[in-house]
Amino acid sequence: MALPEQIPVKYTEEEAEYLSVRPVVRQTFQLAELVDMVLGVTGKDPSRVQQILRTGTVVFNFYRYWWTGFDAGAEELGAVLAQFPDADPGRAFRAEECAAAVLTGKSYEPVSGHVVLPANGIELSRAEAARKRMFRRLFSRKNFWDALMDAARERAPAYLGYSYQRRADLYALEIPPERALAMAREAEKLVPRGVRALTAQIAAAARILFLCPRKS
Repeated sequence: MALPEQIPVKYTEEEAEYLSVRPVVRQTFQLAELVDMVLGVTGKDPSRVQQILRTGTVVFNFYRYWWTGFDAGAEELGAVLAQFPDADPGRAFRAEECAAAVLTGKSYEPVSGHVVLPANGIELSRAEAARKRMFRRLFSRKNFWDALMDAARERAPAYLGYSYQRRADLYALEIPPERALAMAREAEKLVPRGVRALTAQIAAAARILFLCPRKS
């Protein structure tokens, strides 16, 4: 049986309470759009994707989505999944392609090449980490993003997997306590007040995750 090309979907904000009073939104998804969202939860695991499509519900980015479930045959689903990227351990880390970094104290292992970012990590985009305090803006060329890239130049980050949710390859760099403390000191000197409030967490970080979006 051919897979449906369009799927009517309802969604609402996920709530911890038993009875939700959030409004329900209706939207029609193309099949590839629905599978794209499911991959953000499952990674490219055909059996898990099949299960969710059949069950007809998924929680993604704090929203619950539901639809009339349908069966997806292995061959038909395989053709759809082939449209999406695969994890590629052979991709070397390139600093110029890095768009964000997450400092975290926990280790995260990929599942079927798919990595979910830690909820309690400190994520800084390149633009945020490149902002400088006024004094440094006038008298120094260095910013905190440079400090993050310095760490990556000292030792190449290891390929961790592909995030379908973020459409990016992820690389991990383990950092010793002395490096984390040095980075916290750099943050104190270089970054605006909003980021300086996070220096204690930066000092406690054990690794940096680098997000490098795919260009295609």
